[in-house]
Amino acid sequence: MSLWLTDWKTDGREAWSGRRIMAQVGGAYAGHLDVYVHPSGQAVEVAELEVSPDHQLRNLASVMMDALYAAYPTAWINHGRRDPEGTQWWDRYSEPAPERNVHNRPPAEWAYYFEAGVVAAQKAHNAYRNRYQGVDGRREAVYRYGEPMEAEARQHAHLFHAPEPQGPNPQTDELYGGIRLFLPPRLHRVVHDSSRDAAERAEIVLDHLGHGSLPHYSAWNATERGAFEDLAHEEVFDTVSQQPVTHLTFRVLPLTDQQMPPHEVKATWVRFIDSPGIEVELAGMSWRSPQRPWLTHTAVFDPPLDAAIAPEYPADASPQYRARYSEIGDLLPGQMPRRAENASPYVGREAEIRAWADRLRQGIAQRATDRPDPASGQPAPADHQVHQQQSQQQTPRIR
Repeated sequence: MSLWLTDWKTDGREAWSGRRIMAQVGGAYAGHLDVYVHPSGQAVEVAELEVSPDHQLRNLASVMMDALYAAYPTAWINHGRRDPEGTQWWDRYSEPAPERNVHNRPPAEWAYYFEAGVVAAQKAHNAYRNRYQGVDGRREAVYRYGEPMEAEARQHAHLFHAPEPQGPNPQTDELYGGIRLFLPPRLHRVVHDSSRDAAERAEIVLDHLGHGSLPHYSAWNATERGAFEDLAHEEVFDTVSQQPVTHLTFRVLPLTDQQMPPHEVKATWVRFIDSPGIEVELAGMSWRSPQRPWLTHTAVFDPPLDAAIAPEYPADASPQYRARYSEIGDLLPGQMPRRAENASPYVGREAEIRAWADRLRQGIAQRATDRPDPASGQPAPADHQVHQQQSQQQTPRIR
């Protein structure tokens, strides 16, 4: 069995980070524990604990919960509401640090992080479950203070402080997105051939994928590690495909030169909403095989390549995207990966250049009409005579 603490991408609790402890047995998914983590790291709220049917009744849930306490050794833990299965499990579970369980302590100690009224409702729900299912649920630890929960909640409600949402800013921060690629076998071998130039291989992949096909559906992370974790996470739940897969990440520069597209900001990532085809500067790519994650290939583009996050719906693609990319994200004929380097100085000036050409032709015709006939014997104008002057100084010899 192995445990993996990783990011958990969720739309809830914007200011709190989603984290997941995933259990694998023999390399296969066995269960997970999802939590929200306060920005300070001093408070954790359990969202879901699940063990796959094939691995139940083996203490796997307890192992994951113990790992949570170890991963956040000083944080308050809020276990929330429990369902019938969770109620039975909790009655058997030996909690490693009950003094950090907010259900066991007065609100004055933890109300800065959790709303006292919400916790009181969770405790009431769990008490009902305990009575209904005929278990103790460590009632003495939870209710040893004797004061009604409603009174406690009202008294300490003012202590709660909701953290401000913080996360990466697409206008000032680099972002990392990822995609799982199933390349044709020959192309897969070329892309993972370390003897070849990394930038050359990266451009081969980009040509295959399409410069306008950067993923619109994935989260864009503040770190490359976060992007690779998303792909590894997706890999665990993919039990169908047997093809060799490549985990590919993109590094894009801040979106400083365009109107900011709609997006949702989370603690460590952003997601663009209904992408119309967002132009970006692609500064680098990294890729690896999930079977050999320690071998990562990295290419840096300096200057960066022009690319685009694909439209979520092709019919809603922006005019700027359609002018540069096809429906499948390929560059249209005549479009180059770097517009700044390859843009012709004559593009968009056709009418001006045509007017210049007309004036030149008219001038040539006019001069031909005004030119004297050589057969008439008319002398050439004085200003056309060639004058030569003899230099009075001699060039010194080189001795």
